[in-house]
Amino acid sequence: MNRKIHTVDDAKRKLEHFCAYQERCHKEVTEKLRAMGMIPVAVDAVVVHLIENGFLNEERFARSFVRGKFRVKKWGKQRIVRELKFRDISQSNIKLALEEIEDADYLRAFDELAAKKWLQLRHSTPGNTAKDISRCRKKLADYLLYRGWESHLVYDRLYELS
Repeated sequence: MNRKIHTVDDAKRKLEHFCAYQERCHKEVTEKLRAMGMIPVAVDAVVVHLIENGFLNEERFARSFVRGKFRVKKWGKQRIVRELKFRDISQSNIKLALEEIEDADYLRAFDELAAKKWLQLRHSTPGNTAKDISRCRKKLADYLLYRGWESHLVYDRLYELS
């Protein structure tokens, strides 16, 4: 196995570029450093350097993550929270990051996503029987729940469609 040896200064430069390219969380950075073969003391030194120089900021990462996943991928808050917890983001940073989503925008995005998916499902289902409509409603519920939208919003929408 031919693995390149990295110095701490080399790792600092590489990770500065890694973090400057897009917001990163501490977990991603430490995994990258471990993959580079850095020892735990060197990993800690590089992480401290990145934090002190503004390349690594967990709150900034969480806020950016929330904005992106909500606006681009149309994820609900539950999915966003689950993904942030997976990345070991603190509960306080998750709470701050969720403030990036305005309630009116959240409900509008849910309405648009549900309506768009409902139309797709109805157009792809040839029949108009109760069984066909029921199947479409189940697919819509599964789709919205998977994307992290709250169950009360999903089931209220399904009730409106009956």
